[in-house]
Amino acid sequence: MHAKLYNDYSGWVLEKFGARVQKISVDAGFTCPNRDGSKGTGGCIYCDNTTFSPKYCNPKKTISQQLEEGIAFFSKKYPAQKYIAYFQSYTNTYSSLEYLQNVYKEAISYPNIIGLSISTRPDCINEEILLMLMRTCQNHFLSIELGIESTSDKTLALINRCHTFSDSLKAIELLNTHKIHTGAHIILGLPGENNLQIIEGAKTLSGLPIHTLKLHQLQVIKGTQLAEIYKNDPTFIHPLTLDEYIGLTIDFMEYLSPKIIIERFTSESPTDKVIAPNWGGLKNFEIVEKIKKRMIERNGFQGKLTNHLT
Repeated sequence: MHAKLYNDYSGWVLEKFGARVQKISVDAGFTCPNRDGSKGTGGCIYCDNTTFSPKYCNPKKTISQQLEEGIAFFSKKYPAQKYIAYFQSYTNTYSSLEYLQNVYKEAISYPNIIGLSISTRPDCINEEILLMLMRTCQNHFLSIELGIESTSDKTLALINRCHTFSDSLKAIELLNTHKIHTGAHIILGLPGENNLQIIEGAKTLSGLPIHTLKLHQLQVIKGTQLAEIYKNDPTFIHPLTLDEYIGLTIDFMEYLSPKIIIERFTSESPTDKVIAPNWGGLKNFEIVEKIKKRMIERNGFQGKLTNHLT
């Protein structure tokens, strides 16, 4: 067995901060350019932010109120841990510079908040925003998480992202120029993508200056555009079985640079909202253990095949 199956996020956090760190999600009331008509309407066809937003997240509450409730919940189990304010819902750099600065400053000023993690689209990052963020977080950790989702422009068009992979490359380059910690988000099982194309995506990502990566399975969630499409045309996507997803995830990781930190393998949504795939309500940690077990069985590890890249 290889000494390290993959470059895990929890290990990186402990090494960097010397303690356990919990992300606290906050909702600052943002929207997206593929929702408000500036680039498109309807949002991504699979999107339902309520499937991953904690109950305390509500844009009607102040940032401080949300952080207070989130910390109160998580501190029961780990009283000594530190926290990162996680701007998660929708596009969290899509507003006026003044509004962005106000919500970020409020978050960074809250007790025991050691940094910001900001989820956004690659076409909603620019020099002015980054310079403001660097000033605001000069004594705190700063991470920008880009929703890349796919390296294929055809796929991005199918899912109504209203941006291209070229936009992702430009955003990553800009973040790298400013030496800002960069995260990426990729979905496995998107329409029209086969396993070979997905693995090509891993090879492409391996050559980019990204620090962390989140993976998760495509899910058909009730009430989304994808649910309606899937109902009318079940061949539009192939919902991955758990066994298929585990195998594909390991294949993906074997072609992924071992320098990239894996922050997440799956997305966990309320079972009553999930139309497909049906994985029996397994929790994220249970799926991670299954992935680890399969990796050991097949002597797989992150970066195993990166020396084969041309």
